[in-house]
Amino acid sequence: MANIEDIARELRDDPLTIHLLYAFNSVGKTRLSVAYKNSTKKEDGTHTGIYYNAYSEDLFVWNNDIENSETDIRLTVFPSSLNRLHADLNEVNIHAKLKLYRPGFDFRLKMHADVEKGIESILFFPTRKQPGEDSAIKISRGEERIFVWCFFLAMMEVEGWAEIQTHHIFIDDPVSSLDDHNIFVTASTLYDLIEQHSDDRKIIIATHHVGMFSILSDWLMKGEKSSKYKPKTKASILSSKHGEVSLETHCKDVFLYHLRVLQVLEQAKKENDIRAHHFALLRQLLENVSSFLGSGRIRHVLEHIGVENPDETARIVHTLTHRDVYYYESDLLAPNDLALFDEILTKLNTQYAFVTHAN
Repeated sequence: MANIEDIARELRDDPLTIHLLYAFNSVGKTRLSVAYKNSTKKEDGTHTGIYYNAYSEDLFVWNNDIENSETDIRLTVFPSSLNRLHADLNEVNIHAKLKLYRPGFDFRLKMHADVEKGIESILFFPTRKQPGEDSAIKISRGEERIFVWCFFLAMMEVEGWAEIQTHHIFIDDPVSSLDDHNIFVTASTLYDLIEQHSDDRKIIIATHHVGMFSILSDWLMKGEKSSKYKPKTKASILSSKHGEVSLETHCKDVFLYHLRVLQVLEQAKKENDIRAHHFALLRQLLENVSSFLGSGRIRHVLEHIGVENPDETARIVHTLTHRDVYYYESDLLAPNDLALFDEILTKLNTQYAFVTHAN
Protein backbone atom coordinates (compact mmCIF):
# COMPACT_ATOMS: atom_id res chain seq x y z
CA MET A 1 0.00 0.00 0.00
CA ALA A 2 1.11 3.59 -0.63
CA ASN A 3 -0.20 7.14 -0.81
CA ILE A 4 -1.44 9.03 -3.87
CA GLU A 5 1.89 10.82 -4.32
CA ASP A 6 3.72 7.46 -4.44
CA ILE A 7 1.33 6.19 -7.14
CA ALA A 8 1.82 9.40 -9.13
CA ARG A 9 5.59 8.94 -9.07
CA GLU A 10 5.19 5.27 -10.03
CA LEU A 11 3.18 6.27 -13.09
CA ARG A 12 5.59 9.08 -13.92
CA ASP A 13 8.61 6.77 -13.85
CA ASP A 14 6.98 3.84 -15.67
CA PRO A 15 8.49 3.56 -19.18
CA LEU A 16 5.19 2.42 -20.70
CA THR A 17 3.37 5.29 -22.39
CA ILE A 18 -0.32 4.26 -22.20
CA HIS A 19 -1.96 3.64 -18.84
CA LEU A 20 -5.59 2.64 -18.26
CA LEU A 21 -6.72 2.89 -14.64
CA TYR A 22 -9.97 1.52 -13.22
CA ALA A 23 -11.22 2.58 -9.79
CA PHE A 24 -14.46 2.89 -7.90
CA ASN A 25 -15.59 6.45 -7.27
CA SER A 26 -13.97 8.16 -4.25
CA VAL A 27 -10.81 6.03 -4.44
CA GLY A 28 -8.74 9.02 -5.53
CA LYS A 29 -8.59 9.35 -9.34
CA THR A 30 -8.86 13.15 -9.27
CA ARG A 31 -6.35 13.45 -6.43
CA LEU A 32 -4.04 11.22 -8.45
CA SER A 33 -4.28 13.52 -11.48
CA VAL A 34 -3.36 16.50 -9.26
CA ALA A 35 -0.48 14.58 -7.64
CA TYR A 36 0.76 13.58 -11.10
CA LYS A 37 0.62 17.21 -12.24
CA ASN A 38 2.65 18.28 -9.20
CA SER A 39 5.20 15.50 -9.65
CA THR A 40 5.86 16.45 -13.28
CA LYS A 41 6.14 20.23 -13.00
CA LYS A 42 9.31 21.96 -14.13
CA GLU A 43 11.52 23.69 -11.57
CA ASP A 44 9.85 27.03 -12.34
CA GLY A 45 6.41 25.52 -11.58
CA THR A 46 5.11 25.35 -15.15
CA HIS A 47 3.11 22.33 -16.28
CA THR A 48 4.60 19.76 -18.64
CA GLY A 49 1.31 18.11 -19.64
CA ILE A 50 -2.40 18.75 -20.01
CA TYR A 51 -5.26 17.49 -17.85
CA TYR A 52 -8.98 16.83 -17.90
CA ASN A 53 -10.56 16.16 -14.51
CA ALA A 54 -13.20 17.45 -12.09
CA TYR A 55 -11.37 20.77 -11.90
CA SER A 56 -11.76 21.17 -15.65
CA GLU A 57 -15.52 20.61 -15.35
CA ASP A 58 -15.73 23.05 -12.42
CA LEU A 59 -14.67 25.88 -14.74
CA PHE A 60 -18.18 25.70 -16.21
CA VAL A 61 -21.00 26.84 -13.89
CA TRP A 62 -24.64 27.60 -14.67
CA ASN A 63 -26.01 31.11 -14.25
CA ASN A 64 -29.75 30.42 -14.15
CA ASP A 65 -30.68 34.13 -14.35
CA ILE A 66 -33.33 33.69 -11.64
CA GLU A 67 -33.84 37.44 -11.27
CA ASN A 68 -35.12 37.59 -14.88
CA SER A 69 -37.23 34.40 -14.77
CA GLU A 70 -34.44 32.40 -16.48
CA THR A 71 -34.74 34.36 -19.74
CA ASP A 72 -30.97 34.53 -20.19
CA ILE A 73 -29.77 31.24 -18.70
CA ARG A 74 -26.17 30.46 -19.58
CA LEU A 75 -23.14 28.31 -18.76
CA THR A 76 -20.54 30.67 -17.30
CA VAL A 77 -16.82 30.03 -17.91
CA PHE A 78 -14.61 30.79 -14.92
CA PRO A 79 -11.24 32.45 -15.62
CA SER A 80 -8.25 30.13 -16.00
CA SER A 81 -4.90 29.95 -17.76
CA LEU A 82 -6.75 28.74 -20.87
CA ASN A 83 -8.78 31.92 -21.36
CA ARG A 84 -5.94 33.57 -23.27
CA LEU A 85 -6.34 30.85 -25.93
CA HIS A 86 -10.11 31.16 -26.31
CA ALA A 87 -9.83 33.71 -29.09
CA ASP A 88 -8.63 30.93 -31.40
CA LEU A 89 -11.60 28.70 -30.51
CA ASN A 90 -14.97 28.97 -32.23
CA GLU A 91 -18.28 27.14 -32.63
CA VAL A 92 -17.02 25.26 -35.68
CA ASN A 93 -14.09 23.74 -33.75
CA ILE A 94 -16.39 22.47 -31.00
CA HIS A 95 -19.11 21.30 -33.41
CA ALA A 96 -16.54 19.11 -35.16
CA LYS A 97 -16.07 17.17 -31.90
CA LEU A 98 -19.67 17.38 -30.78
CA LYS A 99 -21.28 15.96 -33.91
CA LEU A 100 -20.23 12.40 -32.99
CA TYR A 101 -22.70 12.59 -30.09
CA ARG A 102 -25.60 13.82 -32.26
CA PRO A 103 -26.58 16.53 -29.77
CA GLY A 104 -30.12 17.82 -29.48
CA PHE A 105 -28.94 21.36 -28.86
CA ASP A 106 -27.05 24.18 -30.52
CA PHE A 107 -24.90 26.77 -28.78
CA ARG A 108 -23.28 30.18 -29.09
CA LEU A 109 -20.06 31.38 -27.48
CA LYS A 110 -20.17 34.80 -25.82
CA MET A 111 -16.77 36.49 -25.57
CA HIS A 112 -15.66 39.06 -22.99
CA ALA A 113 -15.43 42.61 -24.27
CA ASP A 114 -11.70 42.28 -23.70
CA VAL A 115 -10.81 39.43 -26.07
CA GLU A 116 -7.77 38.55 -23.96
CA LYS A 117 -10.18 37.42 -21.22
CA GLY A 118 -11.61 34.78 -23.55
CA ILE A 119 -15.08 33.23 -23.41
CA GLU A 120 -17.46 34.70 -20.83
CA SER A 121 -20.28 32.17 -21.22
CA ILE A 122 -22.07 29.71 -23.52
CA LEU A 123 -25.75 29.94 -24.44
CA PHE A 124 -27.65 26.84 -25.56
CA PHE A 125 -30.68 26.56 -27.82
CA PRO A 126 -32.86 23.74 -29.18
CA THR A 127 -31.48 22.30 -32.41
CA ARG A 128 -34.80 22.87 -34.18
CA LYS A 129 -36.14 26.14 -32.86
CA GLN A 130 -39.75 27.04 -33.45
CA PRO A 131 -40.55 30.50 -34.88
CA GLY A 132 -40.06 33.08 -32.15
CA GLU A 133 -38.23 30.60 -29.88
CA ASP A 134 -35.08 32.56 -29.14
CA SER A 135 -34.68 32.02 -25.40
CA ALA A 136 -31.66 30.09 -24.18
CA ILE A 137 -32.23 26.72 -22.50
CA LYS A 138 -30.52 24.66 -19.82
CA ILE A 139 -29.22 21.34 -21.12
CA SER A 140 -29.11 18.13 -19.07
CA ARG A 141 -26.19 17.14 -16.87
CA GLY A 142 -25.18 14.45 -19.36
CA GLU A 143 -25.34 16.89 -22.29
CA GLU A 144 -23.29 19.39 -20.29
CA ARG A 145 -20.58 16.78 -19.64
CA ILE A 146 -20.50 15.95 -23.35
CA PHE A 147 -20.19 19.62 -24.30
CA VAL A 148 -17.38 20.30 -21.79
CA TRP A 149 -15.50 17.20 -22.99
CA CYS A 150 -15.79 18.33 -26.63
CA PHE A 151 -14.73 21.84 -25.59
CA PHE A 152 -11.61 20.25 -24.09
CA LEU A 153 -10.92 18.19 -27.23
CA ALA A 154 -11.27 21.30 -29.38
CA MET A 155 -8.94 23.24 -27.04
CA MET A 156 -6.27 20.59 -27.60
CA GLU A 157 -6.10 21.66 -31.22
CA VAL A 158 -5.69 25.34 -30.42
CA GLU A 159 -2.12 26.43 -30.98
CA GLY A 160 -0.33 27.35 -27.78
CA TRP A 161 -1.54 24.70 -25.33
CA ALA A 162 -1.05 21.09 -26.45
CA GLU A 163 2.00 22.13 -28.47
CA ILE A 164 3.69 23.59 -25.37
CA GLN A 165 2.68 21.16 -22.60
CA THR A 166 3.77 18.14 -24.61
CA HIS A 167 4.97 15.59 -22.06
CA HIS A 168 1.71 13.82 -21.18
CA ILE A 169 -2.11 13.83 -21.20
CA PHE A 170 -4.04 12.82 -18.06
CA ILE A 171 -7.78 12.18 -18.55
CA ASP A 172 -9.88 11.56 -15.45
CA ASP A 173 -13.41 10.22 -16.01
CA PRO A 174 -15.03 12.17 -18.86
CA VAL A 175 -18.05 9.79 -18.80
CA SER A 176 -20.17 10.60 -15.74
CA SER A 177 -23.92 10.91 -16.40
CA LEU A 178 -23.65 9.39 -19.90
CA ASP A 179 -25.69 6.54 -21.36
CA ASP A 180 -24.08 3.46 -22.93
CA HIS A 181 -24.09 4.87 -26.48
CA ASN A 182 -22.34 8.07 -25.47
CA ILE A 183 -19.84 6.13 -23.36
CA PHE A 184 -18.93 4.15 -26.49
CA VAL A 185 -18.54 7.39 -28.45
CA THR A 186 -16.38 8.84 -25.68
CA ALA A 187 -14.22 5.71 -25.72
CA SER A 188 -13.80 6.27 -29.46
CA THR A 189 -12.66 9.88 -28.91
CA LEU A 190 -10.14 8.65 -26.33
CA TYR A 191 -8.83 6.02 -28.74
CA ASP A 192 -8.42 8.76 -31.37
CA LEU A 193 -6.49 10.79 -28.79
CA ILE A 194 -4.20 7.80 -28.16
CA GLU A 195 -3.65 7.29 -31.90
CA GLN A 196 -2.81 10.95 -32.35
CA HIS A 197 -0.50 11.50 -29.37
CA SER A 198 0.83 8.23 -27.90
CA ASP A 199 3.95 8.19 -30.08
CA ASP A 200 5.36 11.32 -28.47
CA ARG A 201 3.73 11.66 -25.03
CA LYS A 202 2.47 9.58 -22.12
CA ILE A 203 -1.30 9.15 -21.88
CA ILE A 204 -3.09 8.21 -18.66
CA ILE A 205 -6.84 7.53 -18.66
CA ALA A 206 -8.62 6.90 -15.35
CA THR A 207 -12.27 5.88 -15.10
CA HIS A 208 -14.83 4.42 -12.70
CA HIS A 209 -16.84 3.01 -15.62
CA VAL A 210 -16.14 -0.67 -16.25
CA GLY A 211 -17.53 -0.43 -19.80
CA MET A 212 -15.13 2.37 -20.69
CA PHE A 213 -12.22 0.48 -19.13
CA SER A 214 -13.10 -2.77 -20.94
CA ILE A 215 -13.68 -1.17 -24.34
CA LEU A 216 -10.37 0.68 -24.34
CA SER A 217 -8.52 -2.31 -22.92
CA ASP A 218 -9.89 -4.57 -25.67
CA TRP A 219 -9.12 -2.09 -28.46
CA LEU A 220 -5.56 -1.58 -27.26
CA MET A 221 -4.75 -5.16 -26.24
CA LYS A 222 -6.78 -7.20 -28.73
CA GLY A 223 -7.85 -4.84 -31.51
CA GLU A 224 -6.57 -4.64 -35.05
CA LYS A 225 -3.75 -2.32 -33.95
CA SER A 226 -2.88 -4.28 -30.80
CA SER A 227 0.55 -5.16 -32.19
CA LYS A 228 1.37 -1.46 -31.96
CA TYR A 229 -0.36 -0.58 -28.68
CA LYS A 230 -0.19 -3.69 -26.48
CA PRO A 231 3.60 -3.55 -25.87
CA LYS A 232 3.34 -0.03 -24.46
CA THR A 233 0.00 -0.32 -22.60
CA LYS A 234 -0.64 -1.18 -18.96
CA ALA A 235 -4.13 -1.68 -17.49
CA SER A 236 -4.32 -1.33 -13.71
CA ILE A 237 -6.82 -1.13 -10.85
CA LEU A 238 -6.53 1.68 -8.33
CA SER A 239 -7.66 0.39 -4.91
CA SER A 240 -7.99 2.09 -1.55
CA LYS A 241 -7.99 0.90 2.05
CA HIS A 242 -7.66 2.82 5.31
CA GLY A 243 -6.53 5.97 3.51
CA GLU A 244 -3.81 4.23 1.50
CA VAL A 245 -3.94 3.22 -2.15
CA SER A 246 -2.38 0.57 -4.37
CA LEU A 247 -2.02 0.09 -8.10
CA GLU A 248 -2.78 -3.52 -9.05
CA THR A 249 -1.81 -4.75 -12.50
CA HIS A 250 -4.73 -6.08 -14.55
CA CYS A 251 -3.37 -8.48 -17.14
CA LYS A 252 -5.01 -11.53 -18.66
CA ASP A 253 -8.30 -12.03 -16.87
CA VAL A 254 -11.53 -10.65 -18.29
CA PHE A 255 -12.42 -7.67 -16.13
CA LEU A 256 -16.04 -7.88 -15.02
CA TYR A 257 -17.51 -5.34 -12.64
CA HIS A 258 -19.44 -7.83 -10.52
CA LEU A 259 -16.31 -9.95 -10.00
CA ARG A 260 -14.33 -6.90 -8.93
CA VAL A 261 -17.06 -6.01 -6.41
CA LEU A 262 -17.00 -9.60 -5.18
CA GLN A 263 -13.22 -9.41 -4.69
CA VAL A 264 -13.63 -6.28 -2.54
CA LEU A 265 -16.37 -7.89 -0.44
CA GLU A 266 -14.47 -11.14 0.06
CA GLN A 267 -11.37 -9.21 1.13
CA ALA A 268 -13.39 -7.19 3.66
CA LYS A 269 -14.91 -10.39 5.03
CA LYS A 270 -11.51 -12.07 5.25
CA GLU A 271 -10.08 -9.13 7.19
CA ASN A 272 -13.17 -8.85 9.40
CA ASP A 273 -13.55 -5.22 8.33
CA ILE A 274 -17.07 -4.99 6.87
CA ARG A 275 -18.51 -1.47 6.89
CA ALA A 276 -21.72 0.21 5.75
CA HIS A 277 -20.31 0.99 2.30
CA HIS A 278 -19.71 -2.74 1.76
CA PHE A 279 -23.46 -3.26 2.09
CA ALA A 280 -23.89 -0.70 -0.70
CA LEU A 281 -21.51 -2.76 -2.85
CA LEU A 282 -23.38 -5.96 -1.93
CA ARG A 283 -26.60 -4.35 -3.11
CA GLN A 284 -24.92 -3.44 -6.42
CA LEU A 285 -23.82 -7.07 -6.79
CA LEU A 286 -27.36 -8.31 -6.15
CA GLU A 287 -28.72 -5.80 -8.68
CA ASN A 288 -26.22 -6.99 -11.30
CA VAL A 289 -27.26 -10.60 -10.78
CA SER A 290 -30.96 -9.71 -10.86
CA SER A 291 -30.45 -7.83 -14.12
CA PHE A 292 -28.67 -10.86 -15.62
CA LEU A 293 -31.55 -13.09 -14.53
CA GLY A 294 -34.01 -10.71 -16.17
CA SER A 295 -36.00 -9.87 -13.04
CA GLY A 296 -34.53 -6.51 -12.09
CA ARG A 297 -35.41 -7.16 -8.41
CA ILE A 298 -32.94 -8.19 -5.73
CA ARG A 299 -35.79 -9.95 -3.91
CA HIS A 300 -35.83 -12.51 -6.73
CA VAL A 301 -32.10 -13.18 -6.30
CA LEU A 302 -32.44 -13.52 -2.52
CA GLU A 303 -35.22 -16.05 -2.99
CA HIS A 304 -33.22 -17.91 -5.64
CA ILE A 305 -30.17 -18.33 -3.38
CA GLY A 306 -32.28 -19.61 -0.49
CA VAL A 307 -32.54 -16.61 1.86
CA GLU A 308 -35.52 -16.98 4.18
CA ASN A 309 -38.08 -14.16 4.03
CA PRO A 310 -36.59 -12.49 0.93
CA ASP A 311 -39.04 -9.56 1.06
CA GLU A 312 -37.93 -8.54 4.56
CA THR A 313 -34.26 -9.12 3.70
CA ALA A 314 -34.57 -6.97 0.57
CA ARG A 315 -36.13 -4.21 2.69
CA ILE A 316 -33.22 -4.37 5.16
CA VAL A 317 -30.65 -4.24 2.35
CA HIS A 318 -32.37 -1.20 0.81
CA THR A 319 -32.59 0.50 4.23
CA LEU A 320 -28.92 -0.08 5.05
CA THR A 321 -27.85 1.37 1.70
CA HIS A 322 -30.19 4.36 1.74
CA ARG A 323 -28.32 7.61 1.19
CA ASP A 324 -29.40 9.20 4.50
CA VAL A 325 -28.27 6.14 6.44
CA TYR A 326 -25.00 5.92 4.56
CA TYR A 327 -24.09 9.58 5.06
CA TYR A 328 -25.24 10.30 8.58
CA GLU A 329 -25.05 7.12 10.63
CA SER A 330 -22.01 5.18 11.80
CA ASP A 331 -20.07 3.24 9.20
CA LEU A 332 -19.95 0.33 11.65
CA LEU A 333 -22.56 -2.42 11.33
CA ALA A 334 -24.57 -4.06 14.10
CA PRO A 335 -23.91 -7.78 14.75
CA ASN A 336 -27.21 -8.89 13.15
CA ASP A 337 -26.44 -6.82 10.03
CA LEU A 338 -22.97 -8.38 9.83
CA ALA A 339 -24.57 -11.82 10.07
CA LEU A 340 -27.00 -10.93 7.28
CA PHE A 341 -24.14 -9.70 5.09
CA ASP A 342 -22.25 -12.96 5.65
CA GLU A 343 -25.34 -15.05 4.89
CA ILE A 344 -26.12 -13.30 1.62
CA LEU A 345 -22.51 -13.35 0.39
CA THR A 346 -22.03 -17.01 1.32
CA LYS A 347 -25.26 -18.10 -0.39
CA LEU A 348 -24.47 -16.04 -3.50
CA ASN A 349 -21.14 -17.82 -3.85
CA THR A 350 -22.71 -21.22 -3.17
CA GLN A 351 -25.47 -20.73 -5.74
CA TYR A 352 -23.46 -19.17 -8.56
CA ALA A 353 -19.90 -20.38 -7.85
CA PHE A 354 -18.28 -17.12 -8.85
CA VAL A 355 -14.61 -17.42 -9.69
CA THR A 356 -12.39 -14.47 -8.92
CA HIS A 357 -8.66 -14.14 -9.34
CA ALA A 358 -6.41 -11.75 -7.51
CA ASN A 359 -5.03 -9.22 -9.96
